[in-house]
Amino acid sequence: MRIVDFHTHSTASDGSFTPTELMKYAAEKGLDAIALTDHDTLSGLPEARAAAERTGVRLISGAEFSTTYENISLHIVGLFLPEDSPEILSKLEYMQKKRIERNKKMLENLQKEGVEITFEELRERFPDSSITSRAHIARIMKEKGYVGSNTEAFERYLGDRCKSYVKKESLNPEETIALIKNAGGVSVWAHPLHCKLSKENTAKTAAYLKNVGLDAIEAYYPTYTSADTRFMLGLAESIGLALSGGSDFHGSNEPKLELGTGYGDLRVPYEVLEKLEELRGEMICREEKTISS
Repeated sequence: MRIVDFHTHSTASDGSFTPTELMKYAAEKGLDAIALTDHDTLSGLPEARAAAERTGVRLISGAEFSTTYENISLHIVGLFLPEDSPEILSKLEYMQKKRIERNKKMLENLQKEGVEITFEELRERFPDSSITSRAHIARIMKEKGYVGSNTEAFERYLGDRCKSYVKKESLNPEETIALIKNAGGVSVWAHPLHCKLSKENTAKTAAYLKNVGLDAIEAYYPTYTSADTRFMLGLAESIGLALSGGSDFHGSNEPKLELGTGYGDLRVPYEVLEKLEELRGEMICREEKTISS
């Protein structure tokens, strides 16, 4: 069975594999194609593309955008993104600046709780990351002995209800989907069940996203049960969304989660890529007809 993985991360954001290492590992795992979808950055794509040419694994250029809708954190993955889109690069640069401001505030809060980590230390520890996040801070906390694990760091200090937490500024889904589509990409609602909504509200949110231009939904994800996958497949079919899926691979930062196979049972069929390419081709044709008319 030919398999693909449309949700992965590298050291350009919060993964532990460099883009080159990620592509080599994809080849070792026998994947036919993967999408590099780092958080709020395209910076790992040139290196990944050069490695893809050497390994023979097809690379789909992407990114994972953080958005908020009705106080719900929704992640939108963009696939087939141009690496030089001025609009996307400008928006990502803005979001990266907001991340820096947030990190500085969280580190100030941590220092008040006796956790001595500076912003300079954070940047020096992760020089290859275009963005740094709570996950990076958690790793330093563990390395310095403040916590025993990344999970403990989030439970005691960095989680949404902790004193050191600072809310992240996000885009809204509509502008994010438009940004992706205007650049010729395909938009995907990532891991919808992470939002912990009821099935009814998941369906309502999917319908809203479809109405503002969403193209696809992650129906294959490592934490889904077989019932979850059936629900997502049925939901996608009922409202006319294409399918996507992936492992959300982060390397050693999620040590039990494997590229391509997740926790062992994940399989994203190659046909998903073919359908997404077909959808993208239809979008391009519609745009060309609109321009010519």
